[in-house]
This record gives sequence, C-alpha cells and structure tokens, in this order.
Amino acid sequence: MRNLKLSSLSNQVNKGALGNVKKPPFSKRFKQDTFSGYWFTLPAAITLVVLVTYPLLYGAYISFFDTNLINKWDFVGLKNYTDIFSNWNFINRILVTLLFSLLVIGGHFIIGTGLAMVLNMKLKGIVFFRAVLIIPWLLPEVVVALLWKWLFNPIYGLFNAVLMDLHLITEPITWLGNKYTAFFAVVLVCIWKGFPLVMMMMLAGLQSISTEQFEAAQIDGANKWQVFRYITIPGLLPVLLVTLILDTVWWFKHFTIIWILTAGGPGNATNVVSIDIFKQAFEYFEFGSASAMAVIVFFVCFLIGFFYRRMLRDDDL
Repeated sequence: MRNLKLSSLSNQVNKGALGNVKKPPFSKRFKQDTFSGYWFTLPAAITLVVLVTYPLLYGAYISFFDTNLINKWDFVGLKNYTDIFSNWNFINRILVTLLFSLLVIGGHFIIGTGLAMVLNMKLKGIVFFRAVLIIPWLLPEVVVALLWKWLFNPIYGLFNAVLMDLHLITEPITWLGNKYTAFFAVVLVCIWKGFPLVMMMMLAGLQSISTEQFEAAQIDGANKWQVFRYITIPGLLPVLLVTLILDTVWWFKHFTIIWILTAGGPGNATNVVSIDIFKQAFEYFEFGSASAMAVIVFFVCFLIGFFYRRMLRDDDL
C-alpha cells in the first residue's frame, strides 16, 4: 500500500515537471523547419538560376535582336523566327537531326537493353564485364572522336587496313569524306559512345524489380514473352521514360563528336542543327538568328519529352 502511494506521488511529480516544460507553438516550429529547408536548397537554387535559367532567358531575349553582343542591338521582333521558318535549309537541318537522333537512340536502347539483360544474369566474371562495357561513356567526347577519326582515316586507318587484308575492298574508302558513308559513320561512333548510359540505367531498373514477381509468373506457367511483356516492361517503365528523355535531349543537341569528325560535311550530310547554330553564331556572327534557332530547338526537345510522357503512360501498357 505504501509503495502504491509512493508510485502515485512520483507520477504526479513527473507530470507536474513535464507540464511545466513549455513547447514552442506549432506555427513557430513549422516556420523554423520551413526556413531550414530554404537554406538547404538555396545553393542548388542559385546554381540552377545562374547556370540554367539566366542563360535560357538571356538567349530568348537575344533572339529578338539583330546584334553582335557589343555595340549593335537593333530590335527586330519576330523577324529572326520568320526568317528561320521560311528557310528550307533550317527545316532540312531539323530533319537530319531527327534522323540522326532516331538512329542513335534506337541503337542505344537495342544494344544497351540487350547487354543489361545479360549483365543482370548471375554469370561468372560479370562484374568485370560491367566495368569494361562502361568505358566508352567514361571517355571524353574529344578523345572518342579523335580515336574514331584515326580508325576511319583512308590512308592509315585500321578499318581500311583490315578490309584490304581480307580482300573485301580493292582501294581505301574515304569513310568521312563520302556523303553516303559519313552520316552512318557518325551515327556508329555516337552509338558506341552513348550505349553504356542506357545499359546501366536499364540494369538498375531490372535489379529494382522484385524476383518474387518472376517466380510467381513461372508458377503460373507464363512463358518468357509474357514475363517480359507484363512484368519486365512495366517494371522498367519509370527508368525507361527518364532514360529516353535524357538520351533524346542529349543527342538531339549534340555537337562535339560530329564537329570533330566531319564539321557538318561532306556537303550538308552531317550538318545537324547544333552545328548550324554554331556556324550562325561564331562564323557569321548572327547571334540573334542563332539564339532564335536555339529557342526553337528547346521547344522541339520539350515537345519530344511531352510526346514520350504521353506515349509511355502506365495505362497505355
């Protein structure tokens, strides 16, 4: 009985002690948490504004002027845009770029997805092959372009040497100097450079799918195509959408490899829109027209991303 009274007294003392501790109001704690979140995100927000938002808005601003960026700022309104759309050459550059992007991205996903499915298997030495297959993506684009330019060289290039030793050709082929071979040579190099990104993204997506789903499908008697159609593809959908958008935007506006290999030639066989913008700005010094082209490319990439999101919705599968 005495112990019970002591316990009751102790509880009352503790309640009184805790009751005297005043907690800050909810609104005050909410404001503190909110401001802490703002401080943590502020560096990233400033970086995005300086490196992304400001150049984007400034480029759109320049597109309304005929300017050399120094002492000539003649406002021309939408003239740069009307001149671009009335010029068939620019429309042709867009079509060449779309074809280039379609072939490169298709190659990335065919090779990358196939290799990802192989690398997802439990095979001996698979970690070594993962490290080797990602090397093309790790190499700088300048290094890749110079390496392949040497391979394609008509005089001392490796490709011509091997083909002539095998008696498949009788004279060297100018791979990058022929309009019929230059485009596909550039596509081949870009596929080789970019497939590891798709491969690793697809591999990550495959490894995120629960093995229990595959086991349940096997118990239910599903064949390999049904497993791929109803388990693998829906499981890869989020990764597939992000990878497709990133890969398309990256290669639609690609410049470095194409410029080093062909500089847009021969003729206009590999003259994609990024090279056209570069020449317009830094060879002809038409910065307003070049900015207008860049704005159009931005909206084309935005529409492509919107189309991907509509095409790859969950309810469409």
